[in-house]
Amino acid sequence: MIKYDRLWKTMKEKDISQYALIHKYGMSTGQLDRLRKNANVNLYTLDRLCEILKCNLEDIAEYVPNES
Repeated sequence: MIKYDRLWKTMKEKDISQYALIHKYGMSTGQLDRLRKNANVNLYTLDRLCEILKCNLEDIAEYVPNES
């Protein structure tokens, strides 16, 4: 499972709010909702977030193996 918990921490460190992502950078509320729910998002969204936040992918996402 891919989790986006690191995204919120990185956003806080970079002082970029969800409001700014929506209104300044044109991110959709639907994409942010999918990120909050750790749902599927496309690579374009992840690339755009890395560009906006000036960070690496591992700063916003992590792979967590399923416990079976």
